[in-house]
Amino acid sequence: MLEHVDLPLILAAGLIGVASPGPSTLAIAGTSMDYGRRRGLALATGITCGSLTWSISAALGLGTVMLANAWVFEVLRWAGAVYLAWLAVRSARAALRPGLVATRAVRARSTAQTVLQGFALHVTNPKAILFFGALYSLGVPADATASELAVVVAAVGLQSALVVHGYALLFSNRVATAAYLRLRRWFEGAFAIAFGAASFAVLTAKLR
Repeated sequence: MLEHVDLPLILAAGLIGVASPGPSTLAIAGTSMDYGRRRGLALATGITCGSLTWSISAALGLGTVMLANAWVFEVLRWAGAVYLAWLAVRSARAALRPGLVATRAVRARSTAQTVLQGFALHVTNPKAILFFGALYSLGVPADATASELAVVVAAVGLQSALVVHGYALLFSNRVATAAYLRLRRWFEGAFAIAFGAASFAVLTAKLR
C-alpha cells in the first residue's frame, strides 16, 4: 500500500516540525498554564484541525500539480529547504539567547471559541503550507496513489494530534512546565540541529 512513499521519513520530519517551538506551541503552553488543561486541549484540537486542513490541501495540490509539472517539485524542494534552514537558524539563536521563553495565552469565553481560535491561529499561518509542502515533497513522489496520500495524511494528522494534545497536558502540569523552562535552551539547540538535518535531506532528495 505504501510502495512509493517513505512514511518513516515523513513522520520523522513531521515530528520535528510539530514538536518544535512556534506560534501554535507557544499558544498551547500559555493557554494551558493560564487557563488549565481543558482550555489547552480545546486549543490543541483547533490547531489539529488547522493542521489537517493544510495537510490535505498540500497533498491534493501537490499530487495533481506535480504529475503535470515535475519542475514544481524542484521549486518546492528548494523553498522548503530554505524554510527549514531558517527554522534551524531561529532555533539556534533562541538557544543562545538567555532568559525564559515567552508564551502567549489565547483568551476566549468558551471551549468552542478556543477551538475556533486554535483553528484560525494555524490555518492563517502562511508558513504552515510551506512546511507541509516541504514535508510531502520529501517523502511523497509525484506518482503516489490516492490511497497512499490518504494514509500519509491520516498518519501525519494522528501524530500531530498526539503531539499538540500532549503539549496541552504537559504545560497544564506545573512541575513539568518548570522543568521545560529550565532546559529550554538545550531543547532549542536540539531543534536547530534537527531542522538543519531536515533541510539537508530536502536539498539532497531526488525526484523519483
